[in-house]
Amino acid sequence: MFADRTEPGADVQSLWRSARSARCEAKTCQTGKISTAEAAEQSHTARDAAIQTEQSKDDVQDFQQEAQVDYTGLLLFLQRVEDAVIKELNKNWKSHAFDGFEVNWTDQDEAVLCLHTLSYPEAQDQNLQVTSVSWNATGSVVACSYGRLDDGDWSTEKSYICTWNLDRRGLNPQHPDLVVDVPSSAMCLAFHPSQPSLIAGGLFSGELVVWDTSRTEDPVIWRTGMTDDTHTDPVYQVNWLPDTKHRNHCRLLSVATDGKILVWREERDGRLALAEGFAIVAQHIPRNTRLKKMAWGEAAVGVTSLSFSHFDPGVFVVGVEGGYSLRCSTAAQTPALPRPGGSAPLRAPVEFAFSPHAGPVYSVSCSPFHRQSCFLLPSSPRNLFLSCGTDGQVHFHSMLQTQPLFALQLSKKYLFCVCWSPVRPLVFAAASGEGVHLFDLARSMQKPTVSLKQSMSNCPVYCLEFNTKHTRLLAAGDAAGTVKVWQLSSDFTEQGPREMSHLEQLASEIMD
Repeated sequence: MFADRTEPGADVQSLWRSARSARCEAKTCQTGKISTAEAAEQSHTARDAAIQTEQSKDDVQDFQQEAQVDYTGLLLFLQRVEDAVIKELNKNWKSHAFDGFEVNWTDQDEAVLCLHTLSYPEAQDQNLQVTSVSWNATGSVVACSYGRLDDGDWSTEKSYICTWNLDRRGLNPQHPDLVVDVPSSAMCLAFHPSQPSLIAGGLFSGELVVWDTSRTEDPVIWRTGMTDDTHTDPVYQVNWLPDTKHRNHCRLLSVATDGKILVWREERDGRLALAEGFAIVAQHIPRNTRLKKMAWGEAAVGVTSLSFSHFDPGVFVVGVEGGYSLRCSTAAQTPALPRPGGSAPLRAPVEFAFSPHAGPVYSVSCSPFHRQSCFLLPSSPRNLFLSCGTDGQVHFHSMLQTQPLFALQLSKKYLFCVCWSPVRPLVFAAASGEGVHLFDLARSMQKPTVSLKQSMSNCPVYCLEFNTKHTRLLAAGDAAGTVKVWQLSSDFTEQGPREMSHLEQLASEIMD
């Protein structure tokens, strides 16, 4: 059924070999032969050149001959184009095409970055909040106070003051360089303006304490103690004031919700003694016709914040629990209502009341910018201040009129702090129940330019402060006990050449 059989093989001719043979291509190269030709060099002569210090006279003569200029032809050319060039130069001189343009050779950083997340685990274990932050005089150390802002009851638990040196190579974000135990909840703090190691703090008990961070054994150097002069309510802000009598000394100012604004001086026995004081009493607040009715009388008005004018040391603005911002003067002589005890009489400083927020004012910030040519105008930068409160609004005020220039609804939650940029007139920052908001009025007057999430849990941010030495740094503290150091982009730190004029024009247009 099956048998072996042999069939002849099949032969297939190679077309590839025959085609390459027809083109006379070599088997060793992929492409055909490349034709080449010699090209002449650019210069027609060549010679050896000596070094500069040994140049011969012949070379100098040759160079001078090559560098000869046809001055007659050049003169004719310049005469021919003179009118056209002058015309164009005049047009450029009158042009505004490059107004506001500023050359910057440094790299631009467009993003706002979180450089550090600082915390003290022991304070977080006690559920303490960051109530205040402050930069020292060198701008390299940031401090925070731990306490409670949402506890209305009397607090006796201890708290802490912590500092971190950001320039230290071995920085540990969860291990502060210094921890100071505080016997009562620390509500606020402020570094000394020129001595980097001094910190003043205000406590829930109403007491003021000054610490020297260079002393490791006992850092407390001054304190008010509990006397008839001491605040009877929590201290919400402390400020260092220059002493007019002693150039090398500073006095300490404190505000509290007992309605007192007190100025303290240093004593040799480590005590802070009352130098002078003021009291905000409803009876002495001007009754502006446009303001809402309030309980006018002898009741003290709780003070929550204060900001001094940067150009007139006798003028300051305070925010109060009733929702008002009040312009005050240190030169006021009207006595406040008599109070029992106290070593110094209290005066009534209020001169002017502004249209209120819908809730308590938590923060005010006076403009640090000034132009001498417009100091009498209501829209002058020196007359402007910001205020914020529980209604989630920032009011943009002139000190010379009752109504705000405009109001910005930044948040649906409380605003706890507002701070004007130290380097840009149109930039400010606000701390809210949602995070940190950076506002640039040059870009928008309706919404924040950047909103930063302080934490994933969206906990409230209670405090913030710009670094006046390293202007790209912003510190913010929150209810979770964390301090974040943000690095701002160049957009928020580099002032344009006409930015002051823009601010004045903006305020003037709104007033009109």
